[in-house]
Amino acid sequence: MKTLRTHRLARLFATAAATALLLTGCGAGGSDSGEASDGAARGSEAFPAPSAPRAHESAEDAQDGRKAAPDHLSTFALDVDTASYGYARRTLTEGQRPDPSTVRPEEFVNSFRQDYERPDGNGFSVTVDGARTGEDDWSLVRVGLATRTAEQQGERPPAALTFVIDVSGSMAEPGRLDLARSALGTMTDRLRDDDSVALVTFSGEAETVLPMTRLGDHRDRVHQAISGLEPTDSTNLGAGVETGYATAVEGLREGATNRVVLVSDALANTGDTDADSILERISTARHEHGITLFGVGVGSDYGDALMERLADKGDGHTTYVSTEDEAREVFATDLPRNIDLTARDAKAQVAFDPETVAEFRLLGYDDRRVADDDFRDDRVDGGEVGPGHTVTALYAVRTEPGADGHLATATVRWLDPDTRTPHENSGRLETGALHDRLTDAPVRFQVTTTAAYFADALRRPEIPLPDAPSLGELRETAETLADRTEDKDVRGLADAIDTASRLDL
Repeated sequence: MKTLRTHRLARLFATAAATALLLTGCGAGGSDSGEASDGAARGSEAFPAPSAPRAHESAEDAQDGRKAAPDHLSTFALDVDTASYGYARRTLTEGQRPDPSTVRPEEFVNSFRQDYERPDGNGFSVTVDGARTGEDDWSLVRVGLATRTAEQQGERPPAALTFVIDVSGSMAEPGRLDLARSALGTMTDRLRDDDSVALVTFSGEAETVLPMTRLGDHRDRVHQAISGLEPTDSTNLGAGVETGYATAVEGLREGATNRVVLVSDALANTGDTDADSILERISTARHEHGITLFGVGVGSDYGDALMERLADKGDGHTTYVSTEDEAREVFATDLPRNIDLTARDAKAQVAFDPETVAEFRLLGYDDRRVADDDFRDDRVDGGEVGPGHTVTALYAVRTEPGADGHLATATVRWLDPDTRTPHENSGRLETGALHDRLTDAPVRFQVTTTAAYFADALRRPEIPLPDAPSLGELRETAETLADRTEDKDVRGLADAIDTASRLDL
């Protein structure tokens, strides 16, 4: 078994010299104790991203996240999406294997709390650490970025939120519009009096049912509009997004955080169904007014590709909810707490040392690659990140035999959301700081690698990661980590892996 896995890895990573791999995801992370007791390199404000295919790369190299010599750079736009993991769990619960095209490893990894040190003010802290996997000089290297916690933000700016709600016939299924109504109602009670809310619905056509309304003494009016949401017929998502942005621009508040929140199963079947065309029609609202998009996916049948592209190219991010508890956490807890924006157009670049690194592979970020030369070109789109978030990228790295010294430097670049002033920060990792085994690494590092191994098994089991465990072994690891962390999210990961193993995936 070991020999077969080694041969597969040899086929996967066979390049003349160097290969490229990159970071993963974001979620709400925990704070760290300060100094890196595990020998990880840390900075006070930074984090990296994937790079676009180059002329000397084959199509297979570009698809697998690999790079040919002598390029030892990996560049990508930051991404805090988590929808892929939530949708995969929903699919497994229904006894089906997720479509590999919907499995994005960075979104699995970014669904879990991390242990990174937090910066005191705006910007990012950077953590770079790793552990050897025990096979042929391979290691897993984690690059992590964290923003200040939401509780440290003081008096955030008021929010102007335009909710664009899908009321098409498919939203009548339990776990779709009913979840949205309940969660939006709870959220309305938790927003501040100086926050504003607008409500747009769409089915065959789009309609503004509530213009931008300052909450204050008008919460009953908002509740009445939410309770009146009922499913009708077809899904003209393009009209909904366009009307939503027009409503947001009409109700634009200077000095406030202006955001469009799209709630849909993204099963567009009427009107414009092309993400790029939809985004082109709202480009002015996005670029001139800085209105960001937050996509919330629902439903057992879910247009994952359309929602992801809308969010990635619409300066926002996505999540997925399938239960009332998940919906309330997103709308009533996460959204009100993380309304503010910490960074715009954030990109990361990881430079691997050619003296110590033979090859590397990024896990995920396939749709977020940026050309290496565009890292400091602030006209090139990056990712938007708010307070309380962490972003994680995981690499499989093969070091040269007996390599000793500098392994990698990770740098993040972002723009101040108000002044558009660029900032950078970096973190380093030495080969001597690598843990000898995965089980020696911090528990949150082990959660990260477990989520990544799981995503990779669902996406392409025929080409496993270095020293990849079986689903049965992965289930045992996840169970142990759930007991150690007493974290309900890690328990959910263990349950998902258990379901997958029983489905013989």
